[in-house]
Amino acid sequence: MSRSRRSTVSFTATSTRAGCKGLRSRGLSCLPFYALAKGFLTGKYRPGTRVESVRSAGAEAFMNARGLRVLGALDEIAGARATTVAAVALAWLASRPGVATPVASARAPEQLAALLPFAHLELTRDEVDWLAEASSS
Repeated sequence: MSRSRRSTVSFTATSTRAGCKGLRSRGLSCLPFYALAKGFLTGKYRPGTRVESVRSAGAEAFMNARGLRVLGALDEIAGARATTVAAVALAWLASRPGVATPVASARAPEQLAALLPFAHLELTRDEVDWLAEASSS
């Protein structure tokens, strides 16, 4: 019987951390947590928009040039695919080498409904490359 070998790392579409790559070189897969950058990659947090949430301060940390580039690319892809920004962000992470599945949480049923489409969403090579470019420094 094969043993499952994986680890969790902080890794999002706004982050280019080498955590998953380091695990992959050891034959491990990773489970990225904070996959939605503390809610930023749901598209709910935007410049000039105030969101009443205990997580808003954490999400605001991603409100920088790179975060906004990623959010812009996610917006375009989600619009073209008629799906949610969150689903595209999760699908992008799921497409990354060494990622077993991204970890995301929902506090309410409508939040879960925005996440679930990622399970059946396969991004094109161009979409994956676009997001990789947007998330690079």
